[in-house]
Amino acid sequence: MSAPSPASGESLWGHYAGSVSRLLAFVVDLALSIVVYELALAAISYIAEIVTGHRVNLHNGSLFVLVIFILWEFVYFGGAWASSGRTPGMALLGLCVVRTDGAVLESRKAWLRALTFPLGFLTLGVGFIWILVDRERRAVYDLIVGSTVVYAWDARVGRLKFLSRPAELGMRGSPSAVQPLTPPAQPLTPPAQQVTPPVELTEITVIEMSGPESG
Repeated sequence: MSAPSPASGESLWGHYAGSVSRLLAFVVDLALSIVVYELALAAISYIAEIVTGHRVNLHNGSLFVLVIFILWEFVYFGGAWASSGRTPGMALLGLCVVRTDGAVLESRKAWLRALTFPLGFLTLGVGFIWILVDRERRAVYDLIVGSTVVYAWDARVGRLKFLSRPAELGMRGSPSAVQPLTPPAQPLTPPAQQVTPPVELTEITVIEMSGPESG
């Protein structure tokens, strides 16, 4: 996948995502996943308290709760990358995980990316800093899996199209003066009724046949 050129067009589609966009997407995903995790723990604690009749607190920072949290984060990121190539935070920032050739990332590689994602933290941030020096903006786990993150929306073109609408209307005049794109339909002419000519009555001459005269 060759490095995209900023001068190739107005679209950001397919350009390698920058470190700031990826960081913001991760912060959104981390906050969202923690909220869902805490709500799930509260619901489980409440149900367990009703069933057992004893107070159950799963927020005491035990090793069991920590392991569950790590597994939940693995499922959150790995499942999102495997199903659609993006997490909710990445979708909000217009990012997508693909292969280095631009193709869709396979499910097994998506789960492997989630498994190797903690290497960015275990290397004291070096795995993330590699995004700044790599030509294709890849982190250490991207190098292992063979993936990269690109922009997956056309924000700049969409904005330009939105801004061009008033100018287009100004060239045409007021919206009510815009000429229709299709000509008005012609009124349908009712089919001509077939006139049946009047039947001429033919005079029939009746010849009275007389018998032979008597005597």
